Amino acid sequence: MTASLVTPGMQVSTTSDCEAGEGTVEVDGRILATMIGNFTINDGIGTVVAVKEVLTPSVGDTVICQIEKLNEKNGEARILCIEGKSGDLLPEHLYGHFHVTGLVDRYMHQTADAVRRRDICRAQIKEIAPVVRIDFRERDDCGVLHAICPSCGDTLVAEAQGDWNVNCNSCEYRSFRALADNFAAGWAELDQGASVLNNSGKRWGSEAEALFAKGPSGRATFIAEDFREDGRERNYFRFEGQQSGGGQRQKAKPGCKLFVGGLPREIGTEELREMFSKFGDMADCFVPTDDSGANRGFGFVTYHEKSVAEAAAKELDGHRINGRRIGVRDADSDDKKGKKNNRRDPEGMKFYVGNLPFKAEDSTLKELFAKFGTVVDINIVTDNGGRPKGFAFVTLKEKDKGDEVIKELNGSEVLGRKIRVDVSQKKTGGQKDGKPKKSARELRAMREEAEDGKKRKRKPRHKKD
Repeated sequence: MTASLVTPGMQVSTTSDCEAGEGTVEVDGRILATMIGNFTINDGIGTVVAVKEVLTPSVGDTVICQIEKLNEKNGEARILCIEGKSGDLLPEHLYGHFHVTGLVDRYMHQTADAVRRRDICRAQIKEIAPVVRIDFRERDDCGVLHAICPSCGDTLVAEAQGDWNVNCNSCEYRSFRALADNFAAGWAELDQGASVLNNSGKRWGSEAEALFAKGPSGRATFIAEDFREDGRERNYFRFEGQQSGGGQRQKAKPGCKLFVGGLPREIGTEELREMFSKFGDMADCFVPTDDSGANRGFGFVTYHEKSVAEAAAKELDGHRINGRRIGVRDADSDDKKGKKNNRRDPEGMKFYVGNLPFKAEDSTLKELFAKFGTVVDINIVTDNGGRPKGFAFVTLKEKDKGDEVIKELNGSEVLGRKIRVDVSQKKTGGQKDGKPKKSARELRAMREEAEDGKKRKRKPRHKKD
């Protein structure tokens, strides 16, 4: 039978034609392949010969690997090949695990102080089961063979500089690696290998100890912005809302930066820029967002001139966007820092309107209250999403219309619902006669507690004779 290429799981024959041999398995009278290879039938036995030999590593084998995962005291390396053998590894043998104590003959605070991700290394297999474990420490030819600078990406060179044994010729990066003899030399024969630069058994100097004492975050490597010096213009990345010039925000002139609060969730930087651009040229516009991408309910707008910022604040402060009233003020004023005076209600009598239909608008309430006097303020209360909460406050200039308004409007029907109208009660607070006033919520809780105590009052039990 002519050989044919098959893949795992493919039906290659049936039990009526042959028996399952190497590389195959019998399932319900069918012969299925278990590997990629060529299927043949010889002497009534079906076999699959692998295209590439499947390797099973042994203890003592030498592997070439790439560092892929680093934890504080251990890590993982992807095994690229086994020296002296050809073929593919099974999935359970693709990764070798190592401990920080198996990197080099020196005390290492964490694995990232001796190897980094993407380093190409040589290692020796110490265990096969339950996982493959590798070691770099016992042989001088094991360790890092090739490494790149984590700051700029250039190839590191081996050179002793105090506590450090590798450095970058393109930037000022210096560090330590658990070097193998053939570091940066390929397969060349060396009289003296690079492993001598590991200073095995020696104590760390003051420079390294000072760095290690800062902890992992203190010795983190940051990507260099640009290290070329060939005269070309440098273009730096900047986040939305940041000024140019290396990502640094320019400080706005006093009075030119506005804080915009109360923004609906669907308003972003572009929508805010479109709204404020009609007043003049802007130096910056920015709406911060959370991890999900939704805005955080506020933004900043910066103009070149203070007069333009004042005009924008005067025009848009209190403006409604999708049912929500925004606040616009000087970002550097005391208002932003929580030192503003309490908001003063308009002069007049303030009414509470409850059980209000969600479809009701300012014009609905104005038409309802206008026949009793001059309406000076209407506030339909909404939630964070701009949706009405079913109640509002209306202020009439005339203070002697309270009884008349309540008599006529309380229980009246608006858009199919009977509304409740009453004089708005001011929040209790502050102190009186040296004693703090109790809030309405506290008074209500006290009443409920008293009523609950009466309900729980038990009658005395009669003693049994």
